[in-house]
Amino acid sequence: MTLQHSDTLERERVTRSTPATPASATTSRKIEVGTPAFVRTNCALFAAGFATFALLYCVQPLMPLFSESFHVNAAGASLALSLTTGLLAVSLLVAGVLSETWGRKPMMVASLFLSAVLTGLSAVLPHWHAFLVTRAVMGVALSGLPAVAMAYVGEEMDARSLGTAMGLYVGGTGLGGMTGRLLTGVITDHWGWRAAVMTMAVLAVLSAVILARCLPASRHFVRRPPHFGPLARTYAVQLRDSMLPWLFAEGFVVAGSFVTVYNYVGYRLVAPPYSLSQTQIGLIFAVYLCGIVSSAWIGSLSGWLGRHKLLPATLGLMLLGTLLTRADSLPVIILGVAVLTVGFFGSHSVASAWVGARAQVGKAQASSMYLFAYYAGSSVVGSLGGVFWSADGWSGVTWMTSSLLVVAIVIALRLRATV
Repeated sequence: MTLQHSDTLERERVTRSTPATPASATTSRKIEVGTPAFVRTNCALFAAGFATFALLYCVQPLMPLFSESFHVNAAGASLALSLTTGLLAVSLLVAGVLSETWGRKPMMVASLFLSAVLTGLSAVLPHWHAFLVTRAVMGVALSGLPAVAMAYVGEEMDARSLGTAMGLYVGGTGLGGMTGRLLTGVITDHWGWRAAVMTMAVLAVLSAVILARCLPASRHFVRRPPHFGPLARTYAVQLRDSMLPWLFAEGFVVAGSFVTVYNYVGYRLVAPPYSLSQTQIGLIFAVYLCGIVSSAWIGSLSGWLGRHKLLPATLGLMLLGTLLTRADSLPVIILGVAVLTVGFFGSHSVASAWVGARAQVGKAQASSMYLFAYYAGSSVVGSLGGVFWSADGWSGVTWMTSSLLVVAIVIALRLRATV
């Protein structure tokens, strides 16, 4: 996603200081705009970001089919995504530290190859629980890419090239999140969901090959043993801050509410009176483009109006979009999904940037804590929505997400009052 696939927050991750390097490394030039190395690096990072979020979210439009094929309810079907994001959330806390020993590029390449293989395996497994196991393990494997990619950029890119490199990576995650949803729906209608998932695995393998062949080896990185003690102490400092835990909570609610609507809107639209095909539902997810475009605009707007003023407004957009999806009219439902998506990208952009600005020490660790809360919300709230769907249909889903968003707005107003 969109793991994303996400991401003024990632900009803060690259500002951390890098370990001392030997003279040979410090004298070598970093990758600059206009050089062949810059082109190769950004092709590799774009492909990696694309594949990461395509693999992560390709199962989202397939949940009604999982319910039909494996005879599980909506909450059970949501585990196909929730287990992946849940294990991803936990693994992100340590993946960056492990890369200090294993190396940046080797960890990213291995992460993507292994995730692709697991996705291909999940496409042929006949049993639901085996399918879920592969998706859960994939969450662990996939964490090695988003946790390390921005560290690589920060170490290897010239300062004037950082913005362009990160923008292409984030663009790849957004496009991957949309393509994973859209292409899966189209292929499913013609050849079934297993062929769709296998197609995502093949695309991920191709992306991993591009990453392995095009990404230059690290020249400004020195291996060192992992140190988890200082990491734990830094996390403790973040949790004692007067504002950061509230911002982490915002990430939990924002991601959880957004993923819940996307998880279960398909259940509503495949049923009468809409009876949409998987292709048609996939095309609705093209509204993701609205969020991708608006993210940069809202991010720049926050510098003018202030994050404390903009966060309640973007959360309000999410609430409005959620309530619009309660309508019976299909165009209004689609409009609601679009408004929700714009509000989500804006809220995530503002909250994540606020985390980086607020953290006085350990900015990378604060970013990791925010991402942990973000993906934990996607996992926990995303599955909880299935319980509300089973109890009261779409009305239950929207009342749950609306209630959470009201809480998020109250938190945002509290944060605004403390600025």
